Amino acid sequence: MQKEQVRPNFEFIALMASLMSIVALAIDALLPAIAEIGVSINSLDPTDNQLLIIMIFLGLGVGQLFFGPLSDSYGRKPVVYFGFVLFALASMLCVLAPSLEWMVVGRILQGIGLSAPRTISISIIRDTYSGDYMARIMSFVTAFFILIPVVAPAIGKLILDSMGWEAIFYMQLFFALLIGIWFWKRQSETLKPEYKVPFTGAIFLVGTKEIFKHKETVSCTIISGLITGSFLVYLSSAQHVFEDQYQLKESFPYIFAGLAIAIGLSTFLNGTLVLRFGMRKLALFALSGFTFIALSYVLVFWGKANPSIGILVLFLSFLFFCLGFVWGNLRSIAMEPIGHIAGIGAAITGFISTILSIPISLYVGSFVQDTVWPLFVGLGSCGLLALLIFIVFANRKQHIPPAN
Repeated sequence: MQKEQVRPNFEFIALMASLMSIVALAIDALLPAIAEIGVSINSLDPTDNQLLIIMIFLGLGVGQLFFGPLSDSYGRKPVVYFGFVLFALASMLCVLAPSLEWMVVGRILQGIGLSAPRTISISIIRDTYSGDYMARIMSFVTAFFILIPVVAPAIGKLILDSMGWEAIFYMQLFFALLIGIWFWKRQSETLKPEYKVPFTGAIFLVGTKEIFKHKETVSCTIISGLITGSFLVYLSSAQHVFEDQYQLKESFPYIFAGLAIAIGLSTFLNGTLVLRFGMRKLALFALSGFTFIALSYVLVFWGKANPSIGILVLFLSFLFFCLGFVWGNLRSIAMEPIGHIAGIGAAITGFISTILSIPISLYVGSFVQDTVWPLFVGLGSCGLLALLIFIVFANRKQHIPPAN
């Protein structure tokens, strides 16, 4: 079923990236509007308003735990359609929310809905490709997907200034509708009927047992949670840092876009380099660089005020450049031994890494109030622990069971 050496067409890459990008749009387009939304729903504490970004990830983690197994039973496409419908209903709840609590509920439900296209896109790729070539495909998909974080804050700011924050949610709905129609018309079902598995509660237990047989899968899943958690601190506090600490409200969307480009560039390079060096070597190199850069900032600016915006952006750019080599490769390494249970495998590993990332982001984010230094403490601490886990458990190739 898998084609390790067949070059995918551009439309496949673009469609898979678009399925993933709805998540980025739902998060990043809202960043410039967080303060205005807080005023509308009577929530004026920037730390509390970080929940509008963080809690959508809770929905993403919980949702994929169910949508992955359901896709193994009923096929990839029906599950994606259900996710789009739930996302639409949740978006309307966000527009009508009278308080922070209701808005958070809406964001969690948005995340649950979006976990379907996000998770199933990974399963579709794993259904079709394997090994370093899968990592190459994943890198190109991610590089294409990165275009959304580059432009989303600027689009969100433009819509906010002209039509209000509610219109950002309507824009997201329109984009989801277009992607849903494209997916319906152009993507075939990748799960063959003979590989469908009845949906029962036992599949979670069986899938979890199978996953925990593979140290590489478990270790890379934990590493993904650590790195994602530290990155969520940046994502949820970026508006507060750049607009409140640096007084750069008008420039914030463009700074955010520039930093996203750093991730996109390295992700694209990873797609080119992974076949030459292998995903394990690149992941190890990137984790080492990520940790070194973050801890260097911690040591240099210990007890000091924020540096100039140029120095901050320089450090963050190098950090995010490393991330482009981390995410796709870690995901591919984790999925490689469990291709025979791609749906439930993607669901459980994604759930574990996401749930692990949320308390990290909530805890570290609570310290990012007057300076950005605590952000780098979180980045460096998570990076160091992730690097140690990778060296001990994940830096070697294991036997791969036959896939579907």
